[in-house]
Amino acid sequence: MTGPSFGARRLKLGLFVQETGHHLAAWRHPAATVDDGVSFARFHRLARLAEEASLHFIFLADTVAVRERDPAVLGRTARATVLEPLTLLGALAVTTERIGLIATASTTYNEPYNLARQFASLDHLSGGRVGWNLVTTNSDFESWNFNRDANPLHADRYARAKEFAKVVRGLWDSFDDDALRRDKPSGIFFPAEAMHTLHHEGPHFRVRGPLNLARPPQGHPVIVQAGSSDAGRELAAETAEVIFTAQQRFEDARVFYADVKHRLVRLGRRPEHLSIMPGLMPVIGRSRAEAEEKFAELQALIHPSVALSQLANQLGGVDLSPYDPDGPVPDLPETNGPKSRQRLLLDLAQREGLTLRQLALRNAGARGHWILRGTPADIADEIEHWFRGEAADGFNLMPPVLPRDAEDFVRLVLPELRRRGLFRDGFEGRTLRENLGLPRPPDRRHAAAQPEALP
Repeated sequence: MTGPSFGARRLKLGLFVQETGHHLAAWRHPAATVDDGVSFARFHRLARLAEEASLHFIFLADTVAVRERDPAVLGRTARATVLEPLTLLGALAVTTERIGLIATASTTYNEPYNLARQFASLDHLSGGRVGWNLVTTNSDFESWNFNRDANPLHADRYARAKEFAKVVRGLWDSFDDDALRRDKPSGIFFPAEAMHTLHHEGPHFRVRGPLNLARPPQGHPVIVQAGSSDAGRELAAETAEVIFTAQQRFEDARVFYADVKHRLVRLGRRPEHLSIMPGLMPVIGRSRAEAEEKFAELQALIHPSVALSQLANQLGGVDLSPYDPDGPVPDLPETNGPKSRQRLLLDLAQREGLTLRQLALRNAGARGHWILRGTPADIADEIEHWFRGEAADGFNLMPPVLPRDAEDFVRLVLPELRRRGLFRDGFEGRTLRENLGLPRPPDRRHAAAQPEALP
């Protein structure tokens, strides 16, 4: 390594790829590539950038609806068209070699067997580089596309998600690692005892199994979880190996970090077997003034109606039209939507005395995630502070404008992190698990002999 060592613990970094960039008005910026939002060449370019920089993974979000009631407002955004992420990962799996590939899929509007088969297939195609970002859909917009009048209640979504994950992991264990003998002389393709039928029956699912596919190269694709409510933290502690969370202040992030790691220990898991990676939007300038100018330029491109609409969605789908945009943020009731994000935004408004319009503009930058503006050294200082202070194990990078800001981070910030011994120079292994420092789950035949297996 090029800098002093920091023990065995090293910073983990992912690249969250979203349309033209994460800032709400990114598509209007001259540096944004708005003409190829559904072009594979664009995603391949960003995946190669991440791979050449030895980032741990690229991360794809998903939604199965257009989350906007007003076509006029929707027409001012770049969020109306989104490629289906598993299809996209299938293409990236065969055009990259080392970078991890993580895609979002909801437990609310999928079935365990299909999803287990899709991710297992991608893990085989990629040579063991795939991860599943497990989410519970929090918007009624999706429910209207799946024969429902409303989204299931928060508690019900998480109960379903817990059982869903259990079924998926069980299906991934349908065959032992060495089950497929393919022995021509004996005529045995696999011994009968090496296949395991699940026979799952629970409150939400009845799944016989087995999965009609060999065990994935990683044993299980890496499981990522994005919920930060109490139910989300508990689900992550039980099932996840990476948490993608929204944290804006070091103190809050440190409390979150300690809470989740404590839950792991309580469940018999090792703290280092789950990486907590908050979202981070870096705005990089050669000087602090330049970074502020770059951010102000983006903020000036936000249309007020779009910002208020996005805020309403982030607050759980509340109707903000009765309230004065230039008045204080109203005391809103808890909704059936994203509880942790609603609380984060309302706390921010109260702490800083923001008006509704000001909160909407703040939210438009990174949807409640941490926005960090400054020079490469400033960015590295804050990343190091959070990492060494046990507020984060790494970050999911959310560049405001793509590809410009991803390229700037790789070119300007990564060398500084490496100089400090915080980030690696290359890949440690071939699989995403190896590169994240995660154990490979044993197959069913060997699970009893392992000191720790995933719950």
